[in-house]
Amino acid sequence: MNIYVGNLNYTVDEKNLSDVFEGYGTVESVKIIQDRISGRSKGFGFIEMPNNEEGKNAIDQLNQSEFMGRKLVANEAKPRD
Repeated sequence: MNIYVGNLNYTVDEKNLSDVFEGYGTVESVKIIQDRISGRSKGFGFIEMPNNEEGKNAIDQLNQSEFMGRKLVANEAKPRD
C-alpha cells in the first residue's frame, strides 16, 4: 500500500517518518518530497507498506495525530494520472 503523508514539519526526515510507521508494520520505503531548488522539504511524502492491513491500520491510527508539533494527514495515495 502506498500512503500519502502530509502536513509534515519541515524538519522531519525519512528516518523519523519510518520510525513512526514501523510501529504499525513493515515499511518498505519512505520518500519525503523536496523542493528541487532549495532542497527543503515540501511538507509531504509517501510511505510504502507491503501489507495492506498494516497500512490501513497505520492510516487509521496516525491520521490527524500529533507528530513533531503538527497534525499528520495520512491516507491512501491516489495513483498519478
